[in-house]
Amino acid sequence: WVGCSAGWVLEALKHETPSDARFFVNSEEQARSIRRLILETISVAGLGHIGSDLSVTDILAVLYTDVLRLDPERPQWPDRDRLIVSKGHAAVALYSTMTLNGFLTHDELMTFAQRHSRLNGHPARAKLPGIETCTGPLGHGLPVSVGMTVGARIANADWNTYVVTGDGELQEGSNWEAIMFAGHQQLTGLTCIVDRNRLQQGALTEETNSLDPLDAKFEAFGWDATVIDGHDHDALREAILAAGAKPRAVIAETTKGKGVSFMENLAAWHHKVPSADQFAQALAEVNATR
Repeated sequence: WVGCSAGWVLEALKHETPSDARFFVNSEEQARSIRRLILETISVAGLGHIGSDLSVTDILAVLYTDVLRLDPERPQWPDRDRLIVSKGHAAVALYSTMTLNGFLTHDELMTFAQRHSRLNGHPARAKLPGIETCTGPLGHGLPVSVGMTVGARIANADWNTYVVTGDGELQEGSNWEAIMFAGHQQLTGLTCIVDRNRLQQGALTEETNSLDPLDAKFEAFGWDATVIDGHDHDALREAILAAGAKPRAVIAETTKGKGVSFMENLAAWHHKVPSADQFAQALAEVNATR
């Protein structure tokens, strides 16, 4: 256990965590609350992938606020949009976002990674409504999303499929088979958002297996691709919602550990847990962005 005590964290945050899940006026407000919940959850659990969670926060906030057609009262609603967070190690960011949108309670969020909890270290579809497929082993989410999009076409359904991948994850060959097939089939209902923070577990992606130029690679496989600032909510919203005649890749340039100065762009914070003092500093920095 290298985090601070659960009691101390809950006391520090008891006035910070909203009791009503759906009160956000914009995605920026939701993103700040997601970051507070990420800090709280990982500090209580004593484990998690905090750098990756903070990296993907703005993407999830925009998706849940402005893009996805979902109903937390009917998580299996047939006409819902499908979202797969293929980088399943960012589970706390996803669970926090789901909590703030009515799929979970705050009390259950605090059971993350405990025995018998529905909130595994990586999302499990059989355990938690609102999860479309199990993720964790990298390279699976994008192929599954392609299959879902084909299914929508066969059923003549109008829902869309969105998949969030890590950039290091795109070193998996299964993704490129799926990208090639989606381009060939012109799967216009499919959008892939790449969390391009340029860091994987222990090093820079470009030192491990170079991905650049990533947009040109998607385009060569028959996709529309655009590169944006992945923390600019207006840019995210515009890029994700853009219509076209091809599947769409949004390469979101992000910062690992975004929002906490001493975590940003450091591979060590891939799954490091903050101490009590670090938690207090991180929370202060996140709150100061209001």
